[in-house]
Amino acid sequence: MTKILGNDDTGLSVSRRTLLTAAPIFAAFAMMPRWASAAVSAADSADIGRVQDYLNNIKTLKTRFQQVSNDGGVATGTLYMSRPGKMRVEYDPPVPVLMVATEERIWYYDKKLEEISFFDLKDTPAWFLLQPNVRFGGEITVSGFERSPGAFRVTVNETKNPDLGKATLVMSDQPLQLRQWKILDAQQKQVTVTLDDPHYGLPLDPQLFYWTDPRPPSARATGTGN
Repeated sequence: MTKILGNDDTGLSVSRRTLLTAAPIFAAFAMMPRWASAAVSAADSADIGRVQDYLNNIKTLKTRFQQVSNDGGVATGTLYMSRPGKMRVEYDPPVPVLMVATEERIWYYDKKLEEISFFDLKDTPAWFLLQPNVRFGGEITVSGFERSPGAFRVTVNETKNPDLGKATLVMSDQPLQLRQWKILDAQQKQVTVTLDDPHYGLPLDPQLFYWTDPRPPSARATGTGN
């Protein structure tokens, strides 16, 4: 469970699933934890291995993104990542959301409500992309692999609960690069996140990943540390 800090000095508990639903870009990562191989060819297995190596070689990332849902909703923003352990997601207005992953915790700030939520990074599958060593294991099954000229798609689902939904990673080839992911949930609602002009290996300001309470002093709950 997760504690929400509002401007009324109270803590409200919600499930991490609720938070991830409210922030689909993290929900997308949450569908991408420890992978297992399904019935794929040797060539496909080799490319899945390339994906693992590629993810492990990502040190920093800065990218614009566009997020589209199947009900027509569109959001844009900027994502910063510094592996291991750090990520910042800034949505453009009118979406009033800022998220920061740092020091084993994810902070979620709703600017409109002046409300902060936080939970341990290891308590959500979102830690997968940020861990020091990405290893494909048995909790997520590779359920599909498709090739097209210059690209391929890897579809995964939770091994024990395949009906909960699936995620598809869209990779460009030569050079290998993550370009997009698609999430299809149990209600058949789809969210597509497309990376726009991603830049890898750039030096990023460490201040991006420092969490301080961004609320105005009048809205801050007393007795809640940074």
